[in-house]
Formats: sequence, structure tokens, C-alpha cells
Amino acid sequence: MQKYWIETYGCQMNKAESDAIIRQLKHAGWKEASGPEDADIAVINTCSVRETAEERIEGRLGFYGFLKSKRNSHLKLALMGCMAERLKEEIIERFPQVDVVVGTFNKKKFVELLTSNKEDLTLLHDFLLTEQDEYSFEKIHHSDSAYKAFVPIMHGCNNFCSYCIVPYVRGREISRNPSDIFKEIETLLNDGVKEITLLGQNVNSYRYTEGSKTLDFASLLNKICEKFPELPWLRFLTSHPKDLSQDIVDVMAENRAICRHIHLPVQHGSDDILKRMNRRYTSSHYMSLIYMLRKAMPDISITTDILIGFPGETEDDVEMTLSLMREAGFSDSYMYYYNPRKGTKAYEWEDTIPIEEKKHRLAKVIELQKELSYNWRKKKIGKRLGVLVESVSKKDARELLARTEQDEMLVFAGDKSKIGDFTTVEILSLEGNTFKAREV
Repeated sequence: MQKYWIETYGCQMNKAESDAIIRQLKHAGWKEASGPEDADIAVINTCSVRETAEERIEGRLGFYGFLKSKRNSHLKLALMGCMAERLKEEIIERFPQVDVVVGTFNKKKFVELLTSNKEDLTLLHDFLLTEQDEYSFEKIHHSDSAYKAFVPIMHGCNNFCSYCIVPYVRGREISRNPSDIFKEIETLLNDGVKEITLLGQNVNSYRYTEGSKTLDFASLLNKICEKFPELPWLRFLTSHPKDLSQDIVDVMAENRAICRHIHLPVQHGSDDILKRMNRRYTSSHYMSLIYMLRKAMPDISITTDILIGFPGETEDDVEMTLSLMREAGFSDSYMYYYNPRKGTKAYEWEDTIPIEEKKHRLAKVIELQKELSYNWRKKKIGKRLGVLVESVSKKDARELLARTEQDEMLVFAGDKSKIGDFTTVEILSLEGNTFKAREV
């Protein structure tokens, strides 16, 4: 029996695509290895969004070079995902330990070759880096009996933000056939899945046209809720502010299956920087979306992305960002400083802000977000909330880790038999960003 080992880095889309591969390998008779030392093939599904992500992958490639030369000479190594798509031939030249590079658009061909020729992996050397005309979705993006699942509904990006590599490695937007989405959701619910997250680089840009009829994201959400009233929790990632409409907000407010949480990346609070980023909205428009969300769902939690140190940024621009953060009251943020990505528009511009200054400005943003997160969470102390139990706590085996519909983490004493089920807890206290609770 052939054995596989898969490592996944980056976004939830990568996780969903890796799960789809695992599902197909298992169906073809493969077995998961205990580690790369024990595998016949190792697959690294890569991220290229930030330079640090690629540096981490290069470190893993160094490990695999040692492993193949010293401990597992028969191991075949495949590199796939966004970094593989971006660098392609350069990977083979720099890292001879990589046997095959799989681009974003030829994963399906690779898996077909892998599953049909599992007894002779030397055929991987004949794998051609030919591309399909367009990205193709798998039927199921779920590898096991877990109670949570990702369902990709669209792929790619048409926005070309000046700092972002995604359109170049993921291609243009393509929306998935809604019938296929419904079939996958039905399968997942039959398998006992309790929480489904719809995925897309810009998930709310979903727009599927067939004949004279067009289905947009708001309509898709509504149809899912109508078709599957037994679905407990529905989430979606990631939304672009330019495509968040009143219709989407109304559907969220009207359907209790849709969790009261949205991730809405603002990136910056300065209109000058937003324009240079090619984000296609202003800070005032973004704030109008925040007010629209909170008016419809006062209990909604809003998280965001914030990019500091972009070329041309001034101290005043940073202050505008801090001001927007205070006004928006984000429950949490993914915060990072700018590093140039070759191939993007911003890469052509002079990056005049020293790295230490970027870190100094970012520290201000992080400090404020800590305060905002604390203020948001402390309001929950003493309240009773429904939660989905996820796992045993890594810090204390006597406690269970659970998540609220607002995407907040908590721990409470309980038996691991509750993992994958809903329960009600009372929030007792807050330690860092994690609630302490008791089951009621």
C-alpha cells in the first residue's frame, strides 16, 4: 500500500484543495504516512501571499533535501500551490529534491496521474507543466468525518490590488456551478458536518450565469438556507468591501444559520493609500458598510486585514488607520507590514520606509487592536452562548476548546465525547483572547 504525506500552508482554499486530494488518494487505496520519513510521496501545498510564507517553504525544502539523501531515498516530492505557480521552472533549478512542480491549474491532472499509476511513481518525471484552460473544482473538498468543512464556490481574483500576487497565481475569477455546490453541501450534511464555510478569494464576488439567468452571492446564500434548513452554521470567507451589498446583509440578517461574523479586509484607513493599493473604495465607504452591518445585526463580530508600511505611507496615514480602527471597533485583525512581491505593480515603486519604521508603525496598530479586542470580548463575560465544540485543549487535557458563532475561542471543562456537538456555556472570564467558560 502506497503512503502519502501532505503539508498545507496558507489560506483556507489551500486546505480545501489538500483535503480534496487526500480524499481521492484514500479512495484510490493510498494510506496516510506517519510522517514524511515513511512516505512514498510528499506533497507541499504552498502559499505565496507574503515573502515570509515562501521563506518558510524554502526551509522545508531544505529539510526534504536532507531527508531524501539520508533517510528516504525513494521518496518523491511534489510542490504545488501558489509558490509553485509563481516560480515553476525556477523551483526545479534551485531545488533538485523537488520531483515535480504542480501549478494552480493542473492539480487535477497530477492527482489523476498519481492515483492511476501509484505503483510506479517514476512516471511523475514525465508530468508536463501544461495548463488547463480554466480552474476546475473538485466534487468534494473534505477528506474525513470531521464536523467542519470548506466548500469553494469561486476561485481567482480580478481586482489586481497593487501589492497582491494572488491574481497572477490564481488567475481570473470563476464561479462554481450552484448545482455542484448544493450537491457537495448535501453530501457533507449526510456525513454529519455541522459547520460549512463557503470559500473564495473574493467570496462575495460570486456570480454564476447560465443562459439568461444570473445567480449572485446574496441569492446563493438564500438558496442554501432554503434548501438546507437542517444546516446549523454557515460561514463565508473572504469578502471584498467593494462587493458587499445591502442584499447580502439582508440575507445574513434574515437567516439564523448564517453566523454573526464577517471578515472584511480594509487594509488601510488612508484614502491616498487605498487608492495606491487599488482597493476601489474609500475609508468613508468602508465605514458605511460597517454601519450597515451593525444596524442589521448589532451582535455581529467584524474582523479585518490591515497592511502597514505601504510605499508612500506617512505618519498621518497611520493615524487615519488607527482612527478607522477605533470607529469600526474590530473584534480582531490580521496585521502585517508590507514587503514587496515581485510581479505586482507596487514592486515597481520605491520602498523607502525602513523595516524598523514599518515595525514601529505596526506595533501601534497591534497595541490598539489588543485594546479593541479586549473591549469587545469583555462585554461577553456573564453571558450564555451556544458554541460548537472543536477539540481537546492543548494546554489542559481536562478542557475542551469551542468556538462561538462570532468566531471567538473559549475553553471549558468537559468530556471529549462532546467534540463536534453544540452546547451552551456561560462565559466566566477572559484570558488573553480566549474565554474561560462553564457548560450550563
